[in-house]
Amino acid sequence: MNEYLNSTYFFNYEHPGVKLFVEKNTSRTQTPTENAIQLFYAVRDGWQYKAEKIFFHKKDWQTSSILKRESGHCMDKANVLIAAFRLIGLPARLHLVKVRNHIAAERVMEKFQTDELTPHAFAEVYLRQKWIAVTPTFNQALCEKLDVEPLDWDGASNALFQQFSRSGHQFMEYLADYGHFADLPFDFVFQNMYDHYPGLRGYFGRG
Repeated sequence: MNEYLNSTYFFNYEHPGVKLFVEKNTSRTQTPTENAIQLFYAVRDGWQYKAEKIFFHKKDWQTSSILKRESGHCMDKANVLIAAFRLIGLPARLHLVKVRNHIAAERVMEKFQTDELTPHAFAEVYLRQKWIAVTPTFNQALCEKLDVEPLDWDGASNALFQQFSRSGHQFMEYLADYGHFADLPFDFVFQNMYDHYPGLRGYFGRG
């Protein structure tokens, strides 16, 4: 379990900026579960979701770098949440999948020439003697715009992507499961995107 508590190159929670974020969004008078819930909402609504904004250098995927930006994609937001969970002593790991976006996919289609998002990331935290999936991707304002109920989390059950909008239209569809990781698998992530998004291949590099 120690591998899911460590500070790593990407989940670098020992950085002062990460510590400051966690201090602002937790309280010593709250239980670990209450703090975890508070961190979830801070990450969910603290960054505007932008799937099409991708960085190509390793340092840009560190938690400390993400915290300096005002928006992020799913891996950015999962990254911050995982580092924050670990800093307060909760084992946490990254889970990667492939999904299809059925609603408001215009920007994704324009950038990637497909409505598939891969790899999509969410966090998993060990609470109540079990692993719980937590997805902080879509901020509340965006959910309201898309006519989708914001994804809430109670600290006890899984909080995964909404499958349907309020009007009953399909929103997200899970297509493939790549498993979980103790640290962000940078080479796998970029090879996966390289394979699925031919239009981006001119941008790829190893920073």
